[in-house]
Amino acid sequence: MIKINLNNIPLNYDDNYLINNISKKLNINKNQIKNIKIIKKSLDARKKPNIFYYLSVAVEFLDNLLEKKFSYEKIKLDYSGLLYNKIKSNKKIVVVGFGPSGMFCSLALAKMGLNPIVIEQGDCVEDRIKKVKDFWEQGKLDTLSNVQFGEGGAGTFSDGKLNTNLKSDLCNKVINEFYIHGAPKEILYESKPHIGSDKLCDVVKNLRKDIISLGGEIKFNTKLVNIFINDNNVKSVEILNTLTNEKSVIICDVLCLCLGHSARETFKLLKKLNLNINQKPFAMGVRIEQKADNINKMQYGENYSKLLPNADYKLVTHLNNKRSVFTFCMCPGGMVVASSSNNGEIVTNGMSNFKRDNKYSNSAILVNVMPSDYKSNDVLAGIYFQEKYEKLAYNLGGGNFSAPVESVGSFLDNKANKGQCSYLPNYKFVNLKNCLPNFVYSSLKEGLNIFRKKYKYFALDDDVLIGVETRSSSPITILRDENLESNIKGIYPCGEGAGYAGGIVSSAQDGIKVAQAIYNNLVNKNKN
Repeated sequence: MIKINLNNIPLNYDDNYLINNISKKLNINKNQIKNIKIIKKSLDARKKPNIFYYLSVAVEFLDNLLEKKFSYEKIKLDYSGLLYNKIKSNKKIVVVGFGPSGMFCSLALAKMGLNPIVIEQGDCVEDRIKKVKDFWEQGKLDTLSNVQFGEGGAGTFSDGKLNTNLKSDLCNKVINEFYIHGAPKEILYESKPHIGSDKLCDVVKNLRKDIISLGGEIKFNTKLVNIFINDNNVKSVEILNTLTNEKSVIICDVLCLCLGHSARETFKLLKKLNLNINQKPFAMGVRIEQKADNINKMQYGENYSKLLPNADYKLVTHLNNKRSVFTFCMCPGGMVVASSSNNGEIVTNGMSNFKRDNKYSNSAILVNVMPSDYKSNDVLAGIYFQEKYEKLAYNLGGGNFSAPVESVGSFLDNKANKGQCSYLPNYKFVNLKNCLPNFVYSSLKEGLNIFRKKYKYFALDDDVLIGVETRSSSPITILRDENLESNIKGIYPCGEGAGYAGGIVSSAQDGIKVAQAIYNNLVNKNKN
């Protein structure tokens, strides 16, 4: 196959259009083309309102010899997933957490023949969906199984963004595994791929089934309550069945801590056990909800084509106070969702389905928070910092999981504080200054004014700000050495909660890297 780049492809193209375009470009009969596959697709909006697609296409010919005639790059498409030689070992491996890092760590270990035991305090995704729905509709929170905890992790209720700055074979393998397990084919070539919250649940279930078929075991509604250590080596873990309230102990030679950024009780346990933990910067702020039509006008032009998908954006400005204000986790055509994991706290996030066809768009608008802002040397001070403002937001919203919200006009210019918001279970118009650190509040005001001056249709007076967004990343790092082990041998910190990732793909990759480190360690021991 050869790779051909195609510019100025119209928004309403089809396969016949592409084949005709390629045959003309190559000066051959279109019947000589056996197959084409899109390998990259992105919008070119530099000359709006004339907006086109840019495509890279792999072309296969009926006559293989014809390929040699052209000087285009020769390529071989590889949509295979993770591949490993199996290894025999009697080591007991426990994986804690079944978000992206835990799922892919477990998948890799299972493919290696190492039969991991996975413990996840939340529900399987089918039951988790029901509990999240109850929370959004009735304000009934299950603190063990919610938007943050349960099969698939926090990413299941986002929109499955697969954006990453990491371009590697491992990144491609992660994308391929998602596709193999039921994700839409578009993730293989879109420049900003996403699965969609509506599709993610089936993908997560399929990954689980594959892990089990390969010899893995998954224990839902099972909480890690203690880790037993002897001579600086992990020996076993104590677990709690949250349905029966029964405790038991599992022998454990290797413990993979694939924690989410909200695993606060586990972080406290690790501190107590003297794992080396450092404070880490994170970011916090609010989520802005806007009419998707206005964002489309901002990005595509006033008279944009309805064939275009709802637009996204990524904005950043650096202030004189040495803070940055930036957008994060932008959800075109999505909705703002309640994401609390503890009673008495408000946490917001955004999500969207695969089609991204809701009339509203949203994104976080955040300000960087540094360890010096915590005013404490406690390694968990960042967590306590988050909790403080989540509790303030809860009380400000009325104490019933109603989010505190404020119109942009009110936030910036003391104008009327009213509008509409997609947040469930409810919301209340307030002054957001009362649930934000002063430096975050003042930085957001300055940053929003800069964005408003630069981008027409952004942050209009009747757009709504929803508080608070505090879980952009983990506020700690669980230290690990060059072999990815913590200071306690056999314990492998992993993924976003441990401070080594920032999203679905990077978390999945880190899970795989930890599995490979375990594999290499076992292979080397077998050689010796």
